[in-house]
Amino acid sequence: MMSEHLSQSELDYPFRLLEYINGFRVSKVIFSASELGVFDLLLRSQEALSAQRVAQELGTSMDGMERLLDALVGIEILEVEVTNGTALYSSSDVANLYLAKGSSKSLHDMIIYQSQTIYPLWSHLGDAIREGKSQYEKTFGPPSGDVFQTIYRSEEEMLKFMGLMNSSWVIDGHDVVTAFNLSSFQTIVDLGGCTGALAREMLEAYPSSSVIVFDLPQVVEAAQKHFCQENKAVKFQSGDFFSGDIPAADLYVLARIIHDWSEETCLTLLKSIYDACNPGGGVLLVEAMLFENKRGPVSAQMFSLNMLVQAEGRERSPSEYTHLLNRTGFHNVQVHRTGKSYDTILALR
Repeated sequence: MMSEHLSQSELDYPFRLLEYINGFRVSKVIFSASELGVFDLLLRSQEALSAQRVAQELGTSMDGMERLLDALVGIEILEVEVTNGTALYSSSDVANLYLAKGSSKSLHDMIIYQSQTIYPLWSHLGDAIREGKSQYEKTFGPPSGDVFQTIYRSEEEMLKFMGLMNSSWVIDGHDVVTAFNLSSFQTIVDLGGCTGALAREMLEAYPSSSVIVFDLPQVVEAAQKHFCQENKAVKFQSGDFFSGDIPAADLYVLARIIHDWSEETCLTLLKSIYDACNPGGGVLLVEAMLFENKRGPVSAQMFSLNMLVQAEGRERSPSEYTHLLNRTGFHNVQVHRTGKSYDTILALR
């Protein structure tokens, strides 16, 4: 039976299907250009550059670089003008804003993590589905304990992951912290807040609140050493929210935390937060929420598969998050979809 969602032209030639099949090639074009420094070079240049000039500056073959630049033009990330038979390439506004390392909205660190960690893991997606478990050992060697001891298996890998988290809030942070009016919460603790990027967004939106980033000692040390803290009002506190005391607060933020863990571990964590929370306080979950009808969003479904290959958890629907929160004592659960990568759920103690 023909699907009512497909036109005859789509059945005659499956453009969308072929686009999906070849999607990994588009990703690798952007990954490779970022790793080679193409976007940074074009941003620094005061003029459009030939493929030969770009290749010379970056130490690559001219033929390979020309093909890469043409592909970037094809996907509308770079611009090109052909003058007297010579193609001259320049950056688009999107490339300058999001792909060059020097931009305040740069996604460079996210791209590097996707290329060097996530992409290799996804080569074992079939194995992850068959086995129902993380593919870290198969991809990078034996794990060293729990999920984050494995993710933080070296300082280099920890910094890559922190760069990913920092980049995430460049484009989603403001929408996440303003989805609900949180001005009534005076003390806010961002559990697993990593570099403090989301905490800074929180302080910009609610300057009268006190915001603390609570994370593992090595993460706090790296955040203060490697990531610029322009807003000194963000405070850091070292600890482990699974094995130690959680500081008292009016609001706890769990941004991309719950999706890492099994239901049992999530219940243990949320109960600890409930016990530490000041009366009248609450918890804000920031996650990519699935639709109840299982029809999307595609980005959340992809994130859920990523949790399979990389961690122990999964993405969940609003009703599943509500179930977790209610079981641990939280009530008055409110859901807000931002329309971007991450959504929010606010629940009160």
